[in-house]
Amino acid sequence: MNLYYELLRYPVFSVKEVNALYSSERTARAALEKLLKEKMALKIRNGLYTCVSGENGGPVANRFQVASVVTPSSYVSHHTAFEYYGTVDQVFREVYVGSETRFHDFEFDGYTYHFVKGHMKEGIVSPEFGGGVRVTDKERTIIDSIKDLNLIAGLEEVLSCIASVNGIDETKMLNYLAGYDSAFLYQKTGFIFSEYQAELGISNDFLKTCNDRCGNSKRYLTNGISEPGYSGEWKLVYPKNMKRMKNGGIEDASI
Repeated sequence: MNLYYELLRYPVFSVKEVNALYSSERTARAALEKLLKEKMALKIRNGLYTCVSGENGGPVANRFQVASVVTPSSYVSHHTAFEYYGTVDQVFREVYVGSETRFHDFEFDGYTYHFVKGHMKEGIVSPEFGGGVRVTDKERTIIDSIKDLNLIAGLEEVLSCIASVNGIDETKMLNYLAGYDSAFLYQKTGFIFSEYQAELGISNDFLKTCNDRCGNSKRYLTNGISEPGYSGEWKLVYPKNMKRMKNGGIEDASI
């Protein structure tokens, strides 16, 4: 048996997969250590490994596959999910991993993997031919990114990503908004999509639902607003130059 070729079946593998190939755990451990020493496999973090590609000398697993198995419930989320869908212009070195179980951030192959608390099970998909990737669907990625606007990508980047999404399903977005049940999230989402309603093809009914559930509190859309504008309809302070932000070419986007 050639252990390397057996393990190539798994983008990411654990000791469990190695143990299944041997009659004793001691023999399996020795075989794995030999593979690591010969640089035919790499340790991702405690308990997780990937083979080294014979083609390019890099890890077989990509960052999306790694993120999908960090914990039993983990999945690709936020800005990294937008990257998976190809809606960003540049590759970030930060990988955002949603999970019900907390883990310590770690680095592997030049990427830093960050824990993001998973608050709902809905909206996580396993794309066909995705190599085991688990990722939030486009609509949940949008809602999650708006929810955590000040924590992860920031307004400019989120607007740029939303501009690149085709065929937004309003029903799905409303389901995720209801799941979070946050007046502020309804407020932020409704305001953003009202600003770009024509460009994104958003219905009046969607905006009305957001407006009906956003409460009466006056809030700031994001932190660090230098030139504020105010929307009386949404009771929200926002950057006046929002539509002119770098990368935020939603006005001219063809959706």
